Amino acid sequence: MPELPEVETTRRGIAPHLEGREIAEVVVRERRMRTPVPEGLENALVGACIGPVGRRAKYLLIPLTFQDGGTRSLLWHLGMSGSLRIVRVGDSPRKHDHVDIVVEGGYMLRYHDPRRFGFIDWVEESEARDVRLAKLGPEPLSSVFDGEYLYRASRGRRLAVKSFLMDNTVVVGVGNIYAAEALFLAGIDPRRMAGRVGRDRYDRLAAAVQEVLSAAIAQGGTTLRDFVSGAGEPGYFAQRLNVYGRNGQPCRRCGAELRLATVGQRASVFCAHCQK
Repeated sequence: MPELPEVETTRRGIAPHLEGREIAEVVVRERRMRTPVPEGLENALVGACIGPVGRRAKYLLIPLTFQDGGTRSLLWHLGMSGSLRIVRVGDSPRKHDHVDIVVEGGYMLRYHDPRRFGFIDWVEESEARDVRLAKLGPEPLSSVFDGEYLYRASRGRRLAVKSFLMDNTVVVGVGNIYAAEALFLAGIDPRRMAGRVGRDRYDRLAAAVQEVLSAAIAQGGTTLRDFVSGAGEPGYFAQRLNVYGRNGQPCRRCGAELRLATVGQRASVFCAHCQK
């Protein structure tokens, strides 16, 4: 599943081709997504001008200004296997290319999703009142997210620290890959109870989360089987993974054999020597 760096990479790839441009045409080939494509979307979008493309957690936000002066935003989620890319008008669609948004200038935004677990929908009233966005925690790369925040949020929590870190009400967008990598950099056992991690260790963990996510964004996300950037290029961060997917291999730091544990029903590889 695309995680925060993959979605941010996509946002950065598509934004320059969309922002400030008017929508000329919308083609919907398949409406049956996790949430069905809204009826009438094709006609509603034509003539709207696209504003600065944003991101909240793993959602893309596309603000629109309509010809009558009204404003509204689209919410886009890539699901398990979805991708958005910029293609030239006239490029023939492939199988599973479900939606095209054509903009002036000869480009179009094309949505590809073999499993159809993603969706495109309107934001309900406002971001603060949309049920999908209202309860999300802070962005991990924002100034709000730091060790003090994690320490306070973890007090009394009895779940594993990795599960705590992956809770979107605590902090958004830290999925399985990046949680595993950040906990390794911070030297924290993913099985340790969140409420028993001290303030200084949460300082290290917050810094590690930001380091790992920033590096992944800079390198285009993680190379997952289905992920491509907005330009259609694969990610490359997987070349630097320290623990994720490396069960039984030697730790890059100490040489000990990496171990596999189940944390919150998710596989988690870690180094028992380096992570306490």
